[in-house]
Amino acid sequence: MSVDAKTVKRVAHLARIALPEDDVAKMQDEINAMLGFVEQLGEVDVDGVEPMTSVMPMAMKKRADAVTDGGIAPQIVANAPASEDDYFMVPKVVE
Repeated sequence: MSVDAKTVKRVAHLARIALPEDDVAKMQDEINAMLGFVEQLGEVDVDGVEPMTSVMPMAMKKRADAVTDGGIAPQIVANAPASEDDYFMVPKVVE
């Protein structure tokens, strides 16, 4: 796959990038080089290859999935103009 100058200008416009006319050809070559590399990656046989989080084998760190209030609710609402039972009090805006 390759892109033409019109496509390069369209991509620059969508990305909100100011691309001078002199740079369109250079950018076209760079985008085509990137697309060529992506096409090469598509040729690699990855059947049977497990997904990895890193090139070094390691186990992901996990924490206990426990719901807590953080233990600092009084400190969080200390500067609030109004609070009750560790909740922020706000004026009613919907009737």
